[in-house]
Amino acid sequence: MMKFIRIDENSRVPKYQQIVNSIIHNISEGNLTIDQKIPSINMLSEEFYLSRDTVEKAYNILKERNIISSIRGKGYYITRTKLISKVNILFLVNKLSSYKMRTYNSFIDSIGANSHTDLHIYHCDESLFLNLLEKHKSAYDYYVIMPHFKTDDLRHISFTDNVLKVLNKMPKEKLIILDNNKPGVEGKIVEIYQDFENDIYSALKKGLLKIKKYKKLFLAYPQKAIYPYPRRILHGFRKFCVEHSIDFEILEHIYDDIILKKGDLFITIEESDLVNLVKQIREDEFVLGEDIGVISYNDTPLKELLGITVISTNFKMMGEITARMILHKEKGKVKVDFEFIDRNSL
Repeated sequence: MMKFIRIDENSRVPKYQQIVNSIIHNISEGNLTIDQKIPSINMLSEEFYLSRDTVEKAYNILKERNIISSIRGKGYYITRTKLISKVNILFLVNKLSSYKMRTYNSFIDSIGANSHTDLHIYHCDESLFLNLLEKHKSAYDYYVIMPHFKTDDLRHISFTDNVLKVLNKMPKEKLIILDNNKPGVEGKIVEIYQDFENDIYSALKKGLLKIKKYKKLFLAYPQKAIYPYPRRILHGFRKFCVEHSIDFEILEHIYDDIILKKGDLFITIEESDLVNLVKQIREDEFVLGEDIGVISYNDTPLKELLGITVISTNFKMMGEITARMILHKEKGKVKVDFEFIDRNSL
């Protein structure tokens, strides 16, 4: 077993990482097999004149990846021989929504068989996010992060000070910021993002001729929510309405007894508001897309099936671009297309 470990004293790669790389490489070459015992921490440290902490750190990383396991009183064993020789990716998503999963599934389809991706949901919670990063630091080749957090009063924030502090300590070649782009992370990193303020403004402008046919435009924007939305959406919406002299109103949500009038046009963000609105339109015997218009934020297959007009980033493309940049080791910033998709509800 010792002959398979390679430690290069002149390498800039940390010695604990050289141990990890050696074991993974030899598993991929078939030199190490499942259930095979590997040297103890003391044996390896003595053989290569390494500190015990260095070897222990390497073994902890391998244990986090479920590549090796320890049995009390017996030692360490190889427990996994598939995928580990490939690119390992930690994918951190702020919420488990259908459109976030569309990005993730597109990424998985595009990244191919030469990778292993672990998905974790942190629910816009700073503490959970930081705990996940701390637990899995140094264990992955890439960290794909959708940064959306909430304050104590349930408002949206792109990054917290503590999150920025941790991200700025990470190797920039491993870090990929997805979906949300906001200054604060130092260095050259990969960013695949949407521009919330300018995106909604530009998308609504594409539908201006139809929007102008309605008397009043409403945006149902949840000011406080379990999963809050960027306030830049509000800024772009207001800019559009003011610039084109459109009467508008911002609602907290679609109320159960909301008063509907012919000539109203609603933009909904949350799925529950869309369902409630369509239900009330039918109950009040208005014609959807004629008497009352509806635009929904973020496209889903169900909205497509129901013929709901949407303004949405291309989540499928977001996943594809992310995978491509990892596979080809590309760097830089890419803004994902934001679309106005005209259907029957407008």
